[in-house]
Order: sequence, then structure tokens, then C-alpha cells
Amino acid sequence: MNNFFSKIKLHKEQNLPFVLYSKPNSTKMIGLLQKNNILYTVSDFTEKGFVFASFDEKQLILIPENESEIITAEQENIEFSPVETHDLSFDPAAKKQYEDLVAKGIEAIKNEEFKKVVLSRSESVAVSDFDFITTFRQLIQLYPTTFSYCFFHPEIGFWMGATPEQLLKANGNVFETTALAGTQKANVEAEISWQQKEKDEQQYVTDFIVKRLREVALSVHVTEPYSIKAGSIWHIKTDISGVLNDNSTLEEVIDTLHPTPAVCGLPKKKAKAFIIENEHYERTFYTGFLGELNSSLASNAVSSDLFVNLRSMQLQDHKAILYMGCGITKESIPEKEWEESVNKSMTMKRVLRK
Repeated sequence: MNNFFSKIKLHKEQNLPFVLYSKPNSTKMIGLLQKNNILYTVSDFTEKGFVFASFDEKQLILIPENESEIITAEQENIEFSPVETHDLSFDPAAKKQYEDLVAKGIEAIKNEEFKKVVLSRSESVAVSDFDFITTFRQLIQLYPTTFSYCFFHPEIGFWMGATPEQLLKANGNVFETTALAGTQKANVEAEISWQQKEKDEQQYVTDFIVKRLREVALSVHVTEPYSIKAGSIWHIKTDISGVLNDNSTLEEVIDTLHPTPAVCGLPKKKAKAFIIENEHYERTFYTGFLGELNSSLASNAVSSDLFVNLRSMQLQDHKAILYMGCGITKESIPEKEWEESVNKSMTMKRVLRK
């Protein structure tokens, strides 16, 4: 175990690219340690390795299997107390800016420019004595049902996250994906109830994904929506699976799904244009996608297991830049969306010691 982490730490000290990750509900940790500092990219999704893609898909970074040392280890529990913040102090300017952005989105929906848009913000948090290994171990212990990762490339930067949302799992022509929407902070009540706004938002996402997949699939199966907990937050989730047409490629399916309505909006093109014009910051890899590409690391068969890069942060000198977004519909209330974004920021803040 210590050898596993010391290898990764040494790799980082040598400024060499790597990814460390743990899949949902798994106790296995996998590391790909690239043996050189070349910036490899994905050209047609037939490559093998770990992909790290930006929101706009202009950056499709690859850590190739055949250029990496692959190491694995089993998780071990560690003693730690999550940083629980009940301090509601915040930057009033940031709150106003985000609420104004949401109000603009609601107005555009009422003007029938689109049905839904996902609007995000970033927040900088000062960190000192940051240890990425400790932080990663805390992430996987706190959020066992998420895809938790730590990605580094000297030309791209250093990212970490614990995302609850699968983009696509593909094994041959069999695929699985999910529709995830609606957010509610977990409380002591066992029963969770959803407002119509959240149910509608979830249905928009499901309908979009199913409609698009029918263009590339022989069959599509959809479950009933159900509630799922990711850390201290509840979401509504629908599982979608099926069989692809014989002539459908992985690239086509990814293009069909990404960016999903859960990170962009509906219709996709109009919502994306609004985001780019109005968010006033670059999402880069936040709300992009990442994961195993044509890999045989986790199973005997070659498969792809990709996740949407949510609940993530970028690490820079003595600071962490956190990213969070909310799905906006015509029933949205700007102040409530601000509060939701604050709740989402807690996913990363709980493992950051200031």
C-alpha cells in the first residue's frame, strides 16, 4: 500500500503525467504512471488508456496504456474528520454575480430560447500544506459511490474530483448510461421528496438522452427514476442501457451524449452558446469527461468506462479552484440556485484543510 502511494508521489515529484482513480463501489485503486512527459491526445477514440476531455472537446488528453506503468492497490480506511463548514459567510459580489447569471438564464427560458440551461461558477479556496495522496484517500472514503480521481499532466495541470455521474459504459456494442438531475441536500429525514421543478429537470435529461441514443442504437431500455445519494447530496437518477447498431462507433456515441443536458442544457447548441457567452470564465475540464478508454484494466474484456467531470477542483499554487453548476428551468429561483451551488462546493471543501 505504502509502495503504491510512494511510487505515485515520486512520479509527481519528477513532474511526469499520471492518473490515480477508484471506480464507484469498488475498493480497488488504479494508477497509470506515464513514462515520459509527452502530451498524447485522442484522435478517433480507438486509443487505449485514460482519457481526460475538456467541456468543449477541444482538448482530448490521453494517458496511453502502452506508455505507462500500471499499478493497483486495495483501499484501506484512514482516520480523519471531514471539515464540516456551517459558516455561511461568502463573497457577496460572487453571490450577486451568480444570481444575476441565473436570472438571465430564466429570462431566456421564458423567452423560449431554450428549455433548460446549466450555469456554473468557480470559487478559489486557499490551501496550505496540501497533500494530494491524503486528499485522495479521504475522497474515496467519503464518497465510495462516486468515480474519484487525481489527474496530473505538466502541460494540463492538476485536477481532482469525485463525480456521481456516468457518461457511458460500453463493452462491445452493449452500453449503459445514466440521466442524473435534481439536487437536494441530505437531511435527517429518511424519506426524500422532490418538487415538480426537479422532476421536470430529470425528465428533460432522460428524454434527450433516449431520443439521441435511438439514432445509434438497436434497442434502448429505461428504468424508472430513483433517488441516489452522493456524499451529502441527493439526486434523481434514471439508468439507460441498450445495444448499439453494428456500424455505430464509440466516437459517435460519445458525441451523441456529450455534453449532456445535466451539464449543458436543452436544446444543446443554444444552451451551450448561452453558457459560453454569459458565464465569463473558462470551464476547461470541468463538465468534460474522463475515464477508461478501450481498457482491460478493470475487467477481462476491453471496455470504456467514462464519467462526467463534476464535483471537481483544479489545484494551483496554494489554492484550489472549485467548480459547481446548477440546472436552471423556468421555475428556478436565483437565490435557491446559489444555495445549491454552495451545497455542491462542500463535496471538495470537506477534504480541504485551510
